[in-house]
Amino acid sequence: MTEKETVDPQLEDFILAETQKQRFQVLVHGLTDTCWETCMGRPSNRLDSKTETCIMNCVERFIDATTFITRRLMNTTKYRSEAPLEFQ
Repeated sequence: MTEKETVDPQLEDFILAETQKQRFQVLVHGLTDTCWETCMGRPSNRLDSKTETCIMNCVERFIDATTFITRRLMNTTKYRSEAPLEFQ
């Protein structure tokens, strides 16, 4: 019996789900930190329209960049799995 066969599939699914949650939380914290530092001048009790627009643009660009990188990595991984490197 190999090690892979002894692992509970439900445990694997749970670990995968928790790992994805953690990655999402890290992404959200990074987004919050980046956009806060970029857009917030002096905190007040309300956001002015300039700050609100900046935050919306920052979030959209952050999402665009993350989507682009994710797609690029997926395409690279797919390409490598379809055409593995051969060493001579």
